[in-house]
Amino acid sequence: MNILNDLYISLYSLFLIHLSNFYTVLKINTRGIIPLPNFEKGEYMMTPDQIGFALLYLGVFLLIGKWIRINSKWLQNLFLPSSVIAGFLALILGPQVLGQFFDEGTFWSTGVMTPEISAVWEALPGLLINVVFATLFLGTILPNLKKVWNIGGPQLAFGWTLGWGQYVFGILLTLLVLTPFFGLPPMVGALIEVGFEGGHGTAAGLQGTFEEMDFAEAYDLAIGLATVGILSGVIIGIIMINWGIRKGKTEVIKGADEASATQRQGIIEFENREPAAKMTVRPESIEPLSLHFAIIGLAILVGYLILQGLIWVEAVIFGTDLMTYVPLFPLAMIGGILVQLFFTKLDHASILDRHMVMRIQGLALDILILAAIGTVSLEVIGENIIPFLLLAIVGIGWNVFGFFVLAPRMIPSYWLERAIGDFGQSMGITATGLLLMRVADPEAKSPSFEGFGYKQLVFEPFLGGGLVTALSVPLIFQFGAVPFLIFSFVMLLLGFGVGLFHFGKK
Repeated sequence: MNILNDLYISLYSLFLIHLSNFYTVLKINTRGIIPLPNFEKGEYMMTPDQIGFALLYLGVFLLIGKWIRINSKWLQNLFLPSSVIAGFLALILGPQVLGQFFDEGTFWSTGVMTPEISAVWEALPGLLINVVFATLFLGTILPNLKKVWNIGGPQLAFGWTLGWGQYVFGILLTLLVLTPFFGLPPMVGALIEVGFEGGHGTAAGLQGTFEEMDFAEAYDLAIGLATVGILSGVIIGIIMINWGIRKGKTEVIKGADEASATQRQGIIEFENREPAAKMTVRPESIEPLSLHFAIIGLAILVGYLILQGLIWVEAVIFGTDLMTYVPLFPLAMIGGILVQLFFTKLDHASILDRHMVMRIQGLALDILILAAIGTVSLEVIGENIIPFLLLAIVGIGWNVFGFFVLAPRMIPSYWLERAIGDFGQSMGITATGLLLMRVADPEAKSPSFEGFGYKQLVFEPFLGGGLVTALSVPLIFQFGAVPFLIFSFVMLLLGFGVGLFHFGKK
């Protein structure tokens, strides 16, 4: 029996090694979820029960985060999402804070987070960001370019200027300070845009790219910047809105102070509640949620095939491997657009419901934020605290300057209601921008929401987690920081010129 058992273990280990090599060729990252066991040391694969319990743990922390939000007036005034609160709680109760008060190897040395839970959570953001980006355009009506330009153009010009400016000032800071004085690689100059514009999901999606470029610490720095961006974006954004009210700069809203108690708690009043989604197919044929989940999976698969095709074409024609550093999520967004075009042409029954898609996207984003914040490495940030603070200060300073100085001159009407959304997105994630616009224009009386949505159609494929965000780090790594700095400055001037001399004159 021992011989058969040893033979089984040897064959199984060989199978996993070949399977791992296959995944590596296809650029599928399974690190942390199904780690290869080291049989010589007596290690075995993580069990399904351990993975399942780690996922159940997410629900526990989300519920606690929501409970804290409901009972904390301070957090309500910040309009802080429950997932962010839950992420900080998990970080505090994990091995990096609570665990530091106990000896290594004791029961509480990892806090309330077991190593298995941490391993699963570390891998989730890089996977779920594909779901978030694949759903950006699914279930929407893609408008014509003229309407996008007329309504969303001013916000596109302003957001474009902010986004490329983060690259310009980030790279300048790196070339002049971070590289010569702290020895950090030039790719650090892209982290302001990756962390602020892209958010936790984009930073998590680039984790494998950072590792392949021998600078894995960039992941934790980017996650830290994303966290600072969300917090400062909400706090500074609320201050800006109140400033605008006092100075007479707003044209719609009367202020965050008018929000009801239930709105501050994040609860919809009973009389205002609407269905979360529509039933577009009969459950006896297929559950509507299952159908939409399958369509999102198809969009991600289409994006994956596109990425593999680009890798193959680049290798055959140019003999280079730049595309191997590109993560999947921006291509998943393109896959979502292609799937939406397919359904627009052939789906006469309109089985795709945008609200259902948004619920799946929201679930993925909540889990992504919770897992990303809960597993960020405080040690890495502590070791690079001065560069981290400099990046954060420069990023925040540029965005604040853009809001107060550039936005009034680039957006012809409702400038505060419209610019506050772009400011929120440039500081954190799209949800931050939407949250601030909701505070500044709760009844959507201004063109801010429509313009912001149209702007996203052109903006998201490139910045804020799009192709440029995904390619910026590999491009700086491959060709150096100066060429990308020049290109970014040209793009900044393009957005600034169009906003100031075209839309600003209207």
